[in-house]
Amino acid sequence: MRKPLAAVLCALFVLLYATSFAQENSKKIDPKKLQLSYEVADGKYENKPQTLAVLTLTNAGESPLPASGWTLYFHSFPALKPKAENAPVRVEHVNGDLRYLSPTAAFKELAPGASLRLEFVSGGLVVNESRTPHGFYLVWDQDKSKGHATAPISVKKPDQPWVDWLQAKDVYAQNKVITDIPEEKLTKVFPTPAVYHETGKPFTMTAAIPIVTDAAFMREATLLSEYLGTVFGKKPVISMLGTGKAIRLQQKKGLGPEAYELQVSPQEVVINASTPAGAFYGTQSLKTLIPAASLTKKQSSVSLTGVRVSDNPRFGHRAFMMDVSRNFQSKEQVLKVLDLMALYKLNVLHFHLNDDEGWRLEIPGLPELTEVGGKRGHTVDELNHLQPSLGSGPDADKTSGSGHYTKADFIEILKYATERHIKVIPEIETPGHARAAIKSMDARYARLMQEGKPEEAKRYLLRDLEDKSVYRSVQNWNDNVINVALPSTYTFLGKVVDEILAMYKEAGAPIQTIHMGGDEVPNGVWEKSPAVETLMAANPTIKGKYDLWDYFFGKVNDMLKARKLYLSGWEEIGLTRVEENGKKKYVPNQDFKDKNFHVDVWNNLWGAEDLAYRMANAGYKVVLTNASNLYLDLTYQKAYEESGLYWAGYLDLDKPFYFIPYDYMKNQKVDTDNKPINPAVVFKGKERLTAYGRTNIVGLQAPLWSEMIKTPERLEYMLLPKLLGLADRAWAPDPAWATEPDAAKAEAAYNQAWSEFVNVLGKRELPRLSYYAGGYQYRIPTAGAVLENGKVLANVQLPGFVIRYTTDGSEPTEKSKLYTGPISTKGEVKLKVFAPSGRSGRVVTVGNKAS
Repeated sequence: MRKPLAAVLCALFVLLYATSFAQENSKKIDPKKLQLSYEVADGKYENKPQTLAVLTLTNAGESPLPASGWTLYFHSFPALKPKAENAPVRVEHVNGDLRYLSPTAAFKELAPGASLRLEFVSGGLVVNESRTPHGFYLVWDQDKSKGHATAPISVKKPDQPWVDWLQAKDVYAQNKVITDIPEEKLTKVFPTPAVYHETGKPFTMTAAIPIVTDAAFMREATLLSEYLGTVFGKKPVISMLGTGKAIRLQQKKGLGPEAYELQVSPQEVVINASTPAGAFYGTQSLKTLIPAASLTKKQSSVSLTGVRVSDNPRFGHRAFMMDVSRNFQSKEQVLKVLDLMALYKLNVLHFHLNDDEGWRLEIPGLPELTEVGGKRGHTVDELNHLQPSLGSGPDADKTSGSGHYTKADFIEILKYATERHIKVIPEIETPGHARAAIKSMDARYARLMQEGKPEEAKRYLLRDLEDKSVYRSVQNWNDNVINVALPSTYTFLGKVVDEILAMYKEAGAPIQTIHMGGDEVPNGVWEKSPAVETLMAANPTIKGKYDLWDYFFGKVNDMLKARKLYLSGWEEIGLTRVEENGKKKYVPNQDFKDKNFHVDVWNNLWGAEDLAYRMANAGYKVVLTNASNLYLDLTYQKAYEESGLYWAGYLDLDKPFYFIPYDYMKNQKVDTDNKPINPAVVFKGKERLTAYGRTNIVGLQAPLWSEMIKTPERLEYMLLPKLLGLADRAWAPDPAWATEPDAAKAEAAYNQAWSEFVNVLGKRELPRLSYYAGGYQYRIPTAGAVLENGKVLANVQLPGFVIRYTTDGSEPTEKSKLYTGPISTKGEVKLKVFAPSGRSGRVVTVGNKAS
């Protein structure tokens, strides 16, 4: 059969084009051969708070980088611009943290082996790599739909005298207050119990000793038996009757809802509780009684210290917030986090499931939420997936930028949490931080419009198609706010809430609240929206943005109340803006104060130091989530090698530990730059917590935002050991140093408590976590060290960990010399801290050359 002439010509054209395209591409550099390096040239350029940096492009390939026809995308916050007006490249902003540089007429072809040095200026000082451009990929003009990753960028540590990085001598000074306490004198149960007494009469536990439980505690007995099976290699038998030597779980009336009693004697271990939750916490305390060394291999027997414990948590809401939106974590990692939370008696997982950069939960009936909103990669229209963010790169499905939990995954997570008495509070971030949802529903709209179904297409639309409002969010998005005037917005939220509730019901998991976000809605939103104008015309009481705010959360609250839920959100859901002395300020919204709104108050900085107390005093239920002391994503130290953000300061192990919930202004010691503050100035005129306000402080929460957390190992590094400070402060009674009015006595009491805490962590809990639940990659501190009179003196934050050193320039290993006292040296000494498991931290160098 002869082919029509048109078909033959078409086939010939395609062949010629493909051949031409292949030949053209063969003359261009392989993007993986494009090498990039970055270094700061001047950290205080022109004596201003700005940085001059150099990005060098090196062609390591066999073909040139052409003078035109390409774009190099990358991620950077803050913005940066070429230093020279006639620079060979220009930089443009796409959205969020995504930018690109492209060649100008001044760009010349970059030949194989050649390099090009580009200078850029950006705002702010560079403290660590969080401000470094990253995630580079190349897009050819011939096919703008495809991105190609370059070689990973090489970053040189700057040598900046203008950044006062923490030195080894500073760490040494911090550690000097720590006393090494013998392990036998340490409290063997963690978090610190309300009442603890050692009897000196231990109990020898083996796999042959049964667990005898009341029927009400069968689930808790089962979990304990399973854990002891990992210790002994065989699970103890569970029975409801039995005499003789045993571990007994007994129901006892009159104890609090999470209280327990634990008695360990030579004949038996008895856990008394009124509720399954109390019994569970008793079993967790029993697990921390087991020496960490017993987890290194299977045991035939384990000796437990004889104790009498009577315990009850200080706060009923002890929360960890896990952000899986910015960067995704697998279901298995979430379960591992739940294991950690359960061991240390944290009882709320605030699950941050959506944000601008991703939607992570399957919602039946709305497949685009995960098919589009759960993936990131290079795109020209975002109809198949979101644009890259936070360095996630050009390829969807290949990085932590993509991923979601199926309905089955989420139900498994809920069941796992419920068995461990952890409530999961899902967060549906609205109306801001909602770009993933907005773009997903845009993709749904486009699909259904193409199918000729306009009414169905509009059903869940989250933006006014005619809206001309112009805004930029804090994270630089111009399209991330849901339009609160659209009826389809509430149809969408109702659908999502109902599907989530169905998952909870199937899992048999409790749910009392849904967190609806509410933070960081930028100025400019909704101002040029026809839908908003229509709503305001029909509702004369709505006169502006803040009335729309009340309208939105009023409707959301009504929706949740109809489903027998209360509303949780960030602090902004309970705030409104008023004018006072000619200045606009945020104050508690009187319209919502009696509606059982639960607010996570994070801002205790920049004039808002008393915000949490003002909201509690006004009647809001407050979860203290203070950024300065509880934001776990903040970098540990002001050190270039430490990953993490630092917009709210630096957060080492001590910050959560010394947090005083009912008087946190008393524990504020430094500003966001780690400089000492003057409390009399900073807190002048600030509102203190009243007796009524105290009743509205429902608990504490430590969030871990994931902008810079792309692996499970990095998550665990940022999480631990800081989370243990939060666990102790949320569970343990108010320590004596927190309420002592005499400053000198308070400081002495604090130093003693701090020493006990770090000794418990260094000798018991962190060695345990090296093996518990498969082992956690917690941060190991750097050594403190100082050069005095020609000798190097060193110390460590965690007694029980050891310091090893070298004097020949090599990096210390497990076989290097153990530090036991001052080191005489004329040159450099390299020191490194090692955990009992053998893992080690960063090297520090002291001697004749500064570290």
